[in-house]
Amino acid sequence: MIRVPDEVLAAMFAFCFTGWCVAWRVAKRGNATPSAFSVATMASQLTGVIFLTVLIVASVNNYHQNRADQFIAYIPAKSNSSETIRPYHPPAPICPDYFRWIHEDLWPWKNIGITEDMIEKGKNRANFRLVVLNGTAYVESYRKSFQTRDKFTIWGILQLLQKFPDRIPDLDLIFYCHDFPQIKVIDYVSRNLSNLSSWIPPPIFGYNSDEDSLDIVFPDWSFWGWAEINIKPWNILLNELVQGNKKTSWYKREPYAYWKGNTRMSPVRSYLMKCNPAADGSADWNVRVFDQDWIREIEKDFPQSNLADQCNYRYKIYVEGVSWSVSKKYILACDSSALLIHSKYHDFFSRGLIPMQHYYPVKEDFTCDSINSTVSFGNSHQQEAREIGREGSSFVEKELNIDRVYDYMFHLLNEYSKLLRFKPKVPEKAVEISSDSMANNETGLVKKFMMDSKLLANQLEPLTEQQFLGICNRQQSSQQAEDAL
Repeated sequence: MIRVPDEVLAAMFAFCFTGWCVAWRVAKRGNATPSAFSVATMASQLTGVIFLTVLIVASVNNYHQNRADQFIAYIPAKSNSSETIRPYHPPAPICPDYFRWIHEDLWPWKNIGITEDMIEKGKNRANFRLVVLNGTAYVESYRKSFQTRDKFTIWGILQLLQKFPDRIPDLDLIFYCHDFPQIKVIDYVSRNLSNLSSWIPPPIFGYNSDEDSLDIVFPDWSFWGWAEINIKPWNILLNELVQGNKKTSWYKREPYAYWKGNTRMSPVRSYLMKCNPAADGSADWNVRVFDQDWIREIEKDFPQSNLADQCNYRYKIYVEGVSWSVSKKYILACDSSALLIHSKYHDFFSRGLIPMQHYYPVKEDFTCDSINSTVSFGNSHQQEAREIGREGSSFVEKELNIDRVYDYMFHLLNEYSKLLRFKPKVPEKAVEISSDSMANNETGLVKKFMMDSKLLANQLEPLTEQQFLGICNRQQSSQQAEDAL
């Protein structure tokens, strides 16, 4: 499109202005004939029309030129070099896409609110109750959780209070620290949908949920460390994974799909073992699966369980255990192309993952041959497979770093507090708890991981309310791309 130079526009304006002056002078002359006045008037009108037309055409040209520039931005630049050209990706939004699910998880109480009676009725399913009053935490324990899940979950919330002092509102919540979601939709929906009297589900926080449940999904304990199996806090481990990825490029890694874990946790994991190469060499499905013997690892001080050393394969498999697995973030962070076997359960961030962008989807009723087909396709389309691995690790590094985890917690708890229809108070059997009081009572790896993940006040500000509400939503980038087309 041709842009109209500023000099031309100035000349047109001057010409038009001159025509208007002539018409005015003619009109002022007392002896002007009607024909002379008409000619002058028509001349001024004509120049005015010409001037307006030029302005309109210039504006349209500029508009289309801008749209063309936007479109060109989405096209990789041509290059004569042999270097692989990466497709253009719009800048990542400040606000991770999965934050939108906060409202989805809280929708059952959006109109009816949360009463103290609802929380009391949910205590029999929870491991602990946590109350925050004026920035101070109080915990009432109901039953011991598996290993130290409850301790590190409470520790994470205490770090949030430390990170954003005077920013966390008064709260009263109950938390379930085991694997399966507790609040089933069918238990709280009346068969007669016109009668909503039974629609009073207790608001229980947990680590995962599914389409049939109403549990409020919260970051799991392993973000602050899993002492029993020597998995470090996320703020340390993510950095080690990122640095480890630089040691071996994707193209130089073993061209197989890798998985290592406890195969006794689910039938799907047990079946996955069958995809290893046949002992007699008669079959090879490009899969390398290893059973993790945690008892032996613990006895020998974890010689084979350093996650940062397990990124030596082009492809890594995610498969659920008893329910969901905390391993998804570690697998995605490896810079390998992730193969995610269909999951029934979701954690707080996985709803922001996009198939064929962040991972290769694998059906739940997969066969060894179907995994082999995905790996073979990736090995024959290495640039595409490499890009999926890069996108997955970029998602984890930018949108799931520990600061974003705290942001998610911050906004989830703030939105939850808005639903409370009562003023929280300290439960009768609750005890005041702080970072110092918790850490001082611990030893070994538990204390070490707490110290390694301990935060100082005001390290970073949380995302603003506007960012959280979706101004920075990922869909903006997608919409811009569609508009440009």
